[in-house]
Amino acid sequence: MYFLIISILCSVSVSVLLKLARRNGVDIAQAVAVNYPVAALCSWFFLHPDFSNWHKYASHWIIFLALGIGLPLGFIVLGRAIEQAGMVKTDAAQRLSLFLPIVAAFVFFGESLSTNKIIGIALALMALLTLLYRYNPAKSKGQGGFFQTAGYLFGVWLCYGTTDILFKQMAKSGTAFASTLQVAFILAAILITGYLCVRRTVWNAASIFAGLLLGCLNFANILFYIRAHQQFQQDPSLVFAGMNLGVITLATIIGAFVFKEKINGLNAAGIVLAIAAIWFLFYGSSLNSWLPGI
Repeated sequence: MYFLIISILCSVSVSVLLKLARRNGVDIAQAVAVNYPVAALCSWFFLHPDFSNWHKYASHWIIFLALGIGLPLGFIVLGRAIEQAGMVKTDAAQRLSLFLPIVAAFVFFGESLSTNKIIGIALALMALLTLLYRYNPAKSKGQGGFFQTAGYLFGVWLCYGTTDILFKQMAKSGTAFASTLQVAFILAAILITGYLCVRRTVWNAASIFAGLLLGCLNFANILFYIRAHQQFQQDPSLVFAGMNLGVITLATIIGAFVFKEKINGLNAAGIVLAIAAIWFLFYGSSLNSWLPGI
């Protein structure tokens, strides 16, 4: 259980770091660019990826390219969403991204559609709608307009759900997760660093330091999540549900009491619906090949 708790803490810490980034002069794109080399080094030392059959990866270059673009894009959108909508809504939207891989599991990967998954998918859609709702769509201090805020939340949901599907496809092809993760990290680092160089970005110390910390937290989240699955091999639904419920609950507490984020009644109902959706989607399920996309 300790592994799962540490993974939850690392995941929420990423959101806290991104929440504090802008006010401390951190450029999110720069921090994300530094994050991936750090995560790649950690992956190399702790997961020991095996590249002895490196030629197998060549045939999956399209998926790797999609991951190389999707991983940093997801982080950047996540940072913008936290800035505009707050931690509570953003973390809920991120966790509800599991809706997409669940749908893909029975549409593309041949998994059976059970009653609990139908209920979970319906609740997830309702949760997304209520999380996106705001009583006052007018632009307020520190927040964008309704459509901008909703767009970032939808972007988080779409980016993380798509990334999960890509990792699932790699797992389905028989490619080892550690090696896949390593290649994706390296490619993501190259692409976003190249993008920043083309834009002639002026790097700053705060962003580099934040990136070092972000990379460690990003990798630790994955490492301890994997360890939790290994510890509870016979009960993967416990890890899935525990991770998602834990993140939403802790993010709500920190967002409300530390950052004084305000949510209306429908948003609060959305969080409850999100928790219920996660429970139905994973209770009694055996999707033990899923791992979080970051």
